[in-house]
Amino acid sequence: MSHHTPHRRFPPRPSHQPGRTTWLRLCFLLLCATAAASAQALEVKLAFLGETDSAAHRGAMQGLAEAQAQGEFLGLTYSLNAIAPGSALPADTSAVVVAAPAATLEAAVAAHTGVPVLNAVLVEDALRRQCRPNLFHTQASTEMRRDAEAQWQKANPAGPAARAQVWHPDFTRYAAAQLNKRYRDTFNEAMTDEAWAGWAAVKLVSDTVAREQTAEAATLLSALRGRLAFDGQKGVDLSFRADGQLRQPLLLVVDRALAGEAPVRGVADIEDLDSLGRIECQP
Repeated sequence: MSHHTPHRRFPPRPSHQPGRTTWLRLCFLLLCATAAASAQALEVKLAFLGETDSAAHRGAMQGLAEAQAQGEFLGLTYSLNAIAPGSALPADTSAVVVAAPAATLEAAVAAHTGVPVLNAVLVEDALRRQCRPNLFHTQASTEMRRDAEAQWQKANPAGPAARAQVWHPDFTRYAAAQLNKRYRDTFNEAMTDEAWAGWAAVKLVSDTVAREQTAEAATLLSALRGRLAFDGQKGVDLSFRADGQLRQPLLLVVDRALAGEAPVRGVADIEDLDSLGRIECQP
């Protein structure tokens, strides 16, 4: 004999009572709204020293736009103020991006010892050997480029010589294609080495502000020195050496075409960024 168990019938949920998922969503939104209302937006002031009609400045402005987009969700606002050589920084400036001759860069470093100063254009090795505690270089040094080119030639002894670059408009890996597109859409030109270095200077500072939850220059200076892990759209975390140089892969270009990356596989460990350029602070 079969037994039939009737289906249990549950009373309908009253229409004025939201379900569990709806309650959780409402609680989450309420918490977010409360946090947003209770937290004041943190203003982050950045300065730019150099020609504003330059690739480095356009790159910095691209970085600023991306920092602003991120900051909307984190209660952060950013500004990038152009300053003249020898001028005082606006009060509470968090960092200075420099695209200017060496004398101007060195004067800025000496005048603003407690503020991170980021060099976006100069490649001279001598600037790195100074090992100034507040000087950082997002632009690759001459030694880094030379080592990258030597690795390429060792791997391709019978092939044409390559030129090492920080960036290339045809680089598409690691979300580089999206960065190149954003820059081209904004400025109607290809992203260059100096544009990337200007973008990276602003972006790595804004990423550090978001992580440290402060715009205080002294804290950022310490964080850039010892706690930076920056995604420069190059596939590996980038950080600063003791001499202020940003460790980074370089791109190898033959006849304007992107031919490879350094460290060069088979010659060096591809993750050994210290195989490119000087490691220690040495005169």
